Amino acid sequence: MTSLDKPAAGVDGTGSGAEAGASGPTVTDKALMEAFGGVRGMVDTTVPGLVFVLVYTIKRDIHLAAVAALGLSVLLALSRLVQRETLKHAFSGVFGVGIGAVFAMMSGDAKNFYLPGMLYTLGLAVAYCVSAMVRFPLIGVLLGPLMRENLSWRTRNPGRLAAYTKATWAWGIVLLAKSAILFPIYFWGDATQLGWVKVALGIPPLLLCVYLTYVFLAKAPPPIDVIAEMEAEEAAEAERKRAGERERERVAGEARTDS
Repeated sequence: MTSLDKPAAGVDGTGSGAEAGASGPTVTDKALMEAFGGVRGMVDTTVPGLVFVLVYTIKRDIHLAAVAALGLSVLLALSRLVQRETLKHAFSGVFGVGIGAVFAMMSGDAKNFYLPGMLYTLGLAVAYCVSAMVRFPLIGVLLGPLMRENLSWRTRNPGRLAAYTKATWAWGIVLLAKSAILFPIYFWGDATQLGWVKVALGIPPLLLCVYLTYVFLAKAPPPIDVIAEMEAEEAAEAERKRAGERERERVAGEARTDS
């Protein structure tokens, strides 16, 4: 058995504080901030869309609006680079804005600036719901390594499996609701309406999902620190090897003395 699937004493759905190590809410705070980018990540992914709709509303120029949004995304990424911060959220923003800009400029329809992001959100919502249905919730897959529990919650900590499943359902349902609002506007509204609604629905649903995830995990059993377990096993194995070497040296020394 590996450290991920062997039974753990005291883990019966309520969790074992000794194995968990750090308290659940504290670790959850840090993991959520790292996984979802915090306030800075929200800015990186939301403000370029705001710039696009603002410029387009004023100038009615798709190319100018797209270039302005893409330029801001690049500046945000460069700012993170200068400050030596993580670039994954900034680069995802640049990538998403870049695709949207190409879609809008090639089609001549400003609404298409938002289409790639809308399709991504819909696909992500479906993935969340499907993973929750098959008892392999994506939120657990995402947060498990950050909380040093990897996938131990699937076989050793049923309380956390339930919490991750609830959190994943929350993400899926909220994102499906967001898609249900945006796609009718895409098909029957104009670009300005879609842009402002898209901006308005940028941060609040994300905050709601993060909050619900925090609530579910704060009430769940603490994570099992399988990294610490593996490190302890490696240390114990190294100590056994050293003890064996000392024993062999002792026996060899006694043999030389006897001879």
